[in-house]
Amino acid sequence: MIATLRRLIASLLVICIAVPLPSQGAMLPTDSALGAAQREQVNRLLERADVQARLADFGVKAGDLKARVAALTDDEVAQLGAKIDSLPAGADGGALIGALVLIFIVLLITDILGLTKIFPFTRPIK
Repeated sequence: MIATLRRLIASLLVICIAVPLPSQGAMLPTDSALGAAQREQVNRLLERADVQARLADFGVKAGDLKARVAALTDDEVAQLGAKIDSLPAGADGGALIGALVLIFIVLLITDILGLTKIFPFTRPIK
């Protein structure tokens, strides 16, 4: 049973690899490809819920913002895309501090239970 199943899967894999898939190619100007990619990057950023909430705090409407991004020239989109790439990720590092506190608490509990000996100021309960 298993041998026939393996043989069937192997046959299907060989058929999938051997059959060429149709493809289509065309020339595309470099400027339009880069501009479209950066414009898409800016649009993806502006579609995030946290960005829209922050912009709403400043009084910016989503429809107005999309219209202004669509009106940007390719050079302006390129400058904005470069700024987005250079900005630090993670804002204020709250998640990092939370993770460190969680790790400290876990290590402290395991130290108190006597499973580890990391901190010199703890005594195991055993």
